[in-house]
Amino acid sequence: MREALKGGRRKLLALYATETALPRIADLAKAAGLEPRLVDARDLSRHLGEEAVHQGLLLEARPLPEADIADIVSTSGVVLALDQITDPHNVGAILRTACAFGVDALIVTERHSPEFTGVLAKAASGALEHVTIVSVVNLARALDQLRERSYSVVGLDSEGAEPIETIPLAKPLALVLGAEGKGLRRLTRERCDLIARLDLPGPIKSLNVSNACAAALSVAHLRLRDAARD
Repeated sequence: MREALKGGRRKLLALYATETALPRIADLAKAAGLEPRLVDARDLSRHLGEEAVHQGLLLEARPLPEADIADIVSTSGVVLALDQITDPHNVGAILRTACAFGVDALIVTERHSPEFTGVLAKAASGALEHVTIVSVVNLARALDQLRERSYSVVGLDSEGAEPIETIPLAKPLALVLGAEGKGLRRLTRERCDLIARLDLPGPIKSLNVSNACAAALSVAHLRLRDAARD
């Protein structure tokens, strides 16, 4: 919520706060031009559901503006594409990692992707307000569009022929992640210039997709930074 108030990317409609929670958010609300409405905690629970963890605050806002491939602004030179990853906790964690590494955009499919609502936003820890989200009907076509913009498209797969530590990496780069279990779909794999794997030294050779994303972005970030220095 704090990032939504600070981010300026959404149209903010109303802010509800309990008397206890109001001091934590008053300054940000004022800066965002919102007058908080005092409510009872029970009112928030009735509105959100008894299982919701609201911490005494509720912000009503419009969805984030839709974006297209053409709207991606290359700052870091890296984008992520998710091939039908459906778990909102995983996508939220991936968003948080993407934000931490300054990724330019996250590309998801309209179908077989989670809704960008409370559960995902909570897992993203504010990153939803900072990373451009591009929702596409056809991921293979979107990867073609990226290649037309000179992106190198690298798929991450446990069966990849080479480790990501050794394959050629250059900006702009699109890193493609597949769903756990299913991996990258055939048409997605065909659009990748290279399929890479993570080489793990320990006895467990696979990672949760959000952890794999963090590891891959870390490797890519270091290698691209070193390449820029050469």
